[in-house]
Amino acid sequence: MQSAQLVEIREQMLKFARLQLRDETVAEDIVQEALLSAVKNIENFQRQSALKTWVFAILKNKIIDYLRQKDRFVVESDLVDDEDDNAFFDQHGHWKAEYSPENLPESAVYSDEFWLVFETCLTHLPAKQSRVFMMREYLDYSAQDICQEVDITSSNLHILLYRARLQLQHCLTHKLH
Repeated sequence: MQSAQLVEIREQMLKFARLQLRDETVAEDIVQEALLSAVKNIENFQRQSALKTWVFAILKNKIIDYLRQKDRFVVESDLVDDEDDNAFFDQHGHWKAEYSPENLPESAVYSDEFWLVFETCLTHLPAKQSRVFMMREYLDYSAQDICQEVDITSSNLHILLYRARLQLQHCLTHKLH
C-alpha cells in the first residue's frame, strides 16, 4: 500500500472519529491508538478483507471502548420507527440481510468501488444525519443514548434516520447501477 493511501485512510478515520466523539484531541488519540494496534497486530491481518476495512474495525472498537469508559454506551439499540418500505433497511431501521455489509458477498463487501460509493454517499448527508446514522449503525447506540448525546427528541431522531436512509438508498441506487 502506498503512503498516499495510508494518509487518506488516516484522514478518513479522523473524520469518522471526530464526528462520533466531538472532541478533536480525543479523536486524534483514538485514531493513533487504532493505528498503533493495527501495526502491532499486522500478523493477524489475514487479508480476508481490505486493509481499510480491518483498520476501521479496530477504530470502531477503540471508540466503543472509550465510550464504555465514559458510561455512555448501550449495547442494544431500541430504535423502531414506522417508515415506508426501503430497499436497504427493514421496518426497524436495520440493514436488510441482503444489503448488510456483513452479509454481502465478499467480493461486494471488499470492493473498493462499493466502499468509495458508500463513503461518498455518507459524506454527502447533512452532518447531523450522518452522525446519528453512524451512531446507530456503526456504534450500536440506543435511540435514548443518541437523543441524549445529540440533544434531540425521539421524533427528531426518527426523522433524521429516515431521511438518512432515504438519501443513502437513493445515492447507492444511482451510483452503483
